[in-house]
Amino acid sequence: MGKLYVVPTPVGNMEDMTYRAVRVLQEADLILAEDTRTSSVLLQHYDIHGELLSHHKFNEHETVQGVVKRIQGGLTVALISDAGTPGISDPGFLLVRECVRSGIEVQTLPGATAFVPALVSSGLPCDKFCFEGFLPQKKGRQTRLAQLKDEPRTLIFYESPRRLVKTLQQFGEVFGTDRQVSVAREISKLHEEHVRGTLAEVTAHFTEQEPLGEIVIILAGKGDDTEKENEVKCDDPMQLLMGTGKKKNKYLGQRS
Repeated sequence: MGKLYVVPTPVGNMEDMTYRAVRVLQEADLILAEDTRTSSVLLQHYDIHGELLSHHKFNEHETVQGVVKRIQGGLTVALISDAGTPGISDPGFLLVRECVRSGIEVQTLPGATAFVPALVSSGLPCDKFCFEGFLPQKKGRQTRLAQLKDEPRTLIFYESPRRLVKTLQQFGEVFGTDRQVSVAREISKLHEEHVRGTLAEVTAHFTEQEPLGEIVIILAGKGDDTEKENEVKCDDPMQLLMGTGKKKNKYLGQRS
């Protein structure tokens, strides 16, 4: 019997590809790609020339059983998505589940996932968090937001740039406009940016400056004390310079 490898690919910078990921893709009998045109650029960059087969959310129900049979027949199959780790808001779950049910070995390589650097760079607590991915666009959206209103853990969302402002406005209505948030865009790319502040401040920023690229929203959980920790009275500029004092609410309005 063969094996299924789940292989993360860079979310932006080509250098984020691991040595092991390149080797696995070079040795695979079959590579399943979310978009063969997008993946071809990456594969050509690393001189990978294995058989490539389209596997995405619109055809995965039809292709899963055929792939499982090919693995059972002895093929080594590698699954990739356009960017990041397959299965995380990308196709992959159905195939992994069927392989597990069929007794096929599944190995998932560690690698790029957009929400991890966005979370760690946010300045918000990352010891406990709740990953929501993409919210429903219409049906069930308000219900889900209402369910998350009292969630104490840091919340993580994916969003498209064209819906970002509307989503931030909805968050303000549900969670309150003073809730802390960090919006990361273009993770690991040339124009990577993190805009941090209250929902009111960050919404105003992206209302004035149109967002572009892939978006990750990191929202503080209810009762997060980041703001309280940063409220230290200090009027002595020398103390601030030497690091013995802190600016009031140093989190607000930060960009990087």
